[in-house]
Amino acid sequence: MPTKPGPLFLLASEPNIELRRTAARKRTYIAYALAILILILVQLVRAIYLLQDGSHDHPLSATAPPHATDSLYKCRLLQPIARDPSPEFFSRAHSDRYVPGTTPTVIVNATIWTGRADGREILNADVLLDGGLIKKIGSVGRFAAEEYRGASRVDAQGKWVTPGIIDMHSHLGVDSVPKSRGSNDGNSRKGPILPWLRALDALNTHDDSYRLSASGGVTTALVIPGSANAIGGQGVVIKLRPPTDRSPTGMLLENPYETNTTKYDPSKHFRFRQMKHACGENSDRVYSGTRMDTAWAFREAYEKARQIKEAQDDYCVKAMAGQWSGLGSFPEDLHWEALVDVLRGRVKVHTHCYETVDLDDLVRISNEFKFEIAAFHHAHETYLVPDTLKAAYGKPPAAALFATHARFKRESYRGSQFAPRILADAGIKVVLKSDHPVTDSRFLLYEAQLAYYYGLPHNLALSAVTSTPATVLGLDHRVGFIKEGYDADIVLWDSHPLALGATPEQVWIDGVPQVAHPHTVQKPAAYQRLPKTPNFDKETQDALKYEGLPPLSPKAVTHTVVFTNASSVFLRDSQSTTGLKQVASGSANTSDTLSIVAKRGKVVCMGTMASPCVRSALAAEQITLVDLDGGSLAPGLTTFGSPLGLEEIRSEPTTKDGTVLDLLTDRVPKVVGGEGAIIRAEDGLQFGTRDALEAYRTGVTTGIVAPQTTGFLSGVSVAFSLGAEHKLEDGAVLQASGAVHVAIHPRGVPSVSTQIAALRNLLLHDAEGELGQWFDKVQKGDVPLVVDVESADIIATLIRLKSEVEHAHGTRLKLTLFGAHEAHLLAADIRAADIGVILAPARSFPESWETHRILPGPPLTEKSAVRVLLEHGVTVGLGIRVADEAMNTRFDVAWAALEANDTISKEQALALVSTNIEQLLGVERDEHGGDMVATVGGDLAEYSKVVAVISPTRGVVDFL
Repeated sequence: MPTKPGPLFLLASEPNIELRRTAARKRTYIAYALAILILILVQLVRAIYLLQDGSHDHPLSATAPPHATDSLYKCRLLQPIARDPSPEFFSRAHSDRYVPGTTPTVIVNATIWTGRADGREILNADVLLDGGLIKKIGSVGRFAAEEYRGASRVDAQGKWVTPGIIDMHSHLGVDSVPKSRGSNDGNSRKGPILPWLRALDALNTHDDSYRLSASGGVTTALVIPGSANAIGGQGVVIKLRPPTDRSPTGMLLENPYETNTTKYDPSKHFRFRQMKHACGENSDRVYSGTRMDTAWAFREAYEKARQIKEAQDDYCVKAMAGQWSGLGSFPEDLHWEALVDVLRGRVKVHTHCYETVDLDDLVRISNEFKFEIAAFHHAHETYLVPDTLKAAYGKPPAAALFATHARFKRESYRGSQFAPRILADAGIKVVLKSDHPVTDSRFLLYEAQLAYYYGLPHNLALSAVTSTPATVLGLDHRVGFIKEGYDADIVLWDSHPLALGATPEQVWIDGVPQVAHPHTVQKPAAYQRLPKTPNFDKETQDALKYEGLPPLSPKAVTHTVVFTNASSVFLRDSQSTTGLKQVASGSANTSDTLSIVAKRGKVVCMGTMASPCVRSALAAEQITLVDLDGGSLAPGLTTFGSPLGLEEIRSEPTTKDGTVLDLLTDRVPKVVGGEGAIIRAEDGLQFGTRDALEAYRTGVTTGIVAPQTTGFLSGVSVAFSLGAEHKLEDGAVLQASGAVHVAIHPRGVPSVSTQIAALRNLLLHDAEGELGQWFDKVQKGDVPLVVDVESADIIATLIRLKSEVEHAHGTRLKLTLFGAHEAHLLAADIRAADIGVILAPARSFPESWETHRILPGPPLTEKSAVRVLLEHGVTVGLGIRVADEAMNTRFDVAWAALEANDTISKEQALALVSTNIEQLLGVERDEHGGDMVATVGGDLAEYSKVVAVISPTRGVVDFL
């Protein structure tokens, strides 16, 4: 029988038993843990398989809720995927926007700017367009295959071909043209944060601007809501070709809302959406807030989006693991889903933002919530703070700019024409855009030309309206470049794209020609070359040195100045039909080069350097020599039509004269003169405004301005010097009163017929007070009557009224039409009635119904309105509506002359903005009374630089 264990044995064995039990429990726990882990892994792998496979017919566990399949699919869509299209996209046989039946096109003998190699690649080659795509680039021999024998053949004759222009900031179709209450869909006033709104839902396919803008080479546009809201909604990228289905959806370049997965499967790749943000004055004004309120509105909205995003991420981790118990439905909110996608990097954010304070706010918010800003738009102060842009989350935003449009509100006051160059030098991507209809997107290339003129390198200037916006929009896989396999969006230009006035000879969108019967202008061979531009290094440096407000006042001298090496001189001549004549011409840097001597602000003689007058001037005790390097001397230009001289900042009432009370709608106080009152613009003149000085530095030396009105009667205009410091300076006020101004437009109340009745009464009967005195002068033909009018129907009524008044009084009225978009329809009648016309703007735009019958000019029509009126013998001037446009007056003249196809002489062109305007507005000068402008490197109608103004009325030469 076994021996019973002793005490020592018991003491030794009990711990061993306990150890064995502990080890067994551990093994059990490990086994359970492994089993649970394996189960989780199986469920996770199964969920991932379901998500990757994408089908909805796999069986789920009995505990899975009914919405499990749909929720898993939504989770799958959140997984990181490539933004680029599938590989099959680049081997597509035809575009998804291909119009069946479109004839292939071969463009031969072209100079091709491809957009590649940082905008520096230029090919001399042919291009084949077929199936809505760029199929081949190279020698025509490659296109000799049988299938292309029926192709349309276009001989470019060595002219320039570029990618289609891309407008990255447009309101085409939502702020429709012509404007109407029934199609004013640019802004919602339902709250400052509206990310759920979509521009697509308001896109008007009947906007007149599609055809016009396409004729200017614009093939693609980002259409976004306006800037009334901090977050205004989602934009859409459209092609400007009329859709075959006539629908807004048919205009989309890539439909991000497509629900047919055979066309677009968002689980394989995604299409960027575009979102409009805005900060600064607009949203603050609409919602009576401050910048602090707007910044909080952004943060509050993004915090909501962040919470939803994190809830979705947490949900999907559990759903993919099969942990459905208590999970509920997929967390989503249609109001916020687009903003959540911003945080996921799937929406491009475009922010309307001008000032440094606002730029800095958005940069901080982008870092707080970790989303990228694609671009700051308008962005007038970005050039002052490039490092702020570089501090944004992810990549630095691009800057989408106007070339010269600035100072229209306080936050744009420091805008500079040198901003594109400065930003490019700082490594910031530069985009030039239209903000259509603020500026006409038909002439978006003009913005690139202006930016190039002021220093932006040529490759970046062209890229700024093609490849750079394509890249910023996330669409550089199909537009913005000329590459095989890309969309067939191509423009053939009549001259180098950066040459002033470059106009398409044809535009193809998706391989479809957009101009049925293009009218072309033959330009000199020199226009096929990249134009030379002046040096603006000092001005660029000053823009930074003075934080956007460099000194603009000229430096006046009274001593002798000799201008050498001039190629041409134009002087006033009362005997000439234009009031101007070219009195001398020479060749730069040759023995017959011209020199001009000015003393005490007057040109006293001209000749070669060896002429007695010049030799005598060179011996003067004090003299300044100015080498014009083939430049010119010409009369200073005159501007009219904008409030220039009556305002500093358009949107700031305390910086402007304001608007007059209207006799037809307002009660004019007796102290003003009651019903006999008429206002004189001279009393509200402001000198030294930045717009005036900027214009002066570009050769515009005289301003004519009438009192500003939103009604019928404006008042009496004044002519003044843009270079004067104040009203009391000699020569500051050139003519205190010139013409009487009224406006007749359809605006509901009072009716057009009521306005005509008022004018008839003033012209046929005696009125009281000073108003009566001025209209007595009008009746006698002593002063002009200027009528701001657009409609041909109203113009016809004015022609008949003029005849009626002249018959009644036995006098000849001096009548001038201003604006006059539709005057070309009555050109013969206007000439027969001896009526003058000041067109404003110089290039017609059908902004309102009364202007919708414009004559657009090449390539849509053979002739422009300017040409038609001049051919009928009408005295024509060119005006503006916005003050900052005065600085580009010389380019408006050059454009008008180029469009006229050699039917307008240089003297006629210069007269459009000098002697003609003065004549039409009753400003009298003698032959020696006008300013002269000196330019370096060409004349006023070229890419020259204005360096001095010779002012006889002020007795000085102003150096600029």
